Amino acid sequence: MPITVERKQEVIKNFALHEGDTGSSDVQIALMTERISHIQEHLKTFPKDNNSRRGLLKLVAKRRKLLDYLRATNEDRYKAIIAKLNIRK
Repeated sequence: MPITVERKQEVIKNFALHEGDTGSSDVQIALMTERISHIQEHLKTFPKDNNSRRGLLKLVAKRRKLLDYLRATNEDRYKAIIAKLNIRK
């Protein structure tokens, strides 16, 4: 089950840098984190679903690349989004 439209709009509103922002690194990372958590829940129920597992690994790698980019360009925003999403300790 994909992310609902309402939940997606809520995530965009919480992480947007300005009005109408849907493509910034912050928003993309937040949306990927939502999808990753959803797929993780799916894999707890269906542990042999290798197609979903591959998709999860691809999403995690893409999020990692965006986080690396954000850390290289603006470390303050990187630290803020890490703390807000509780990705690392």
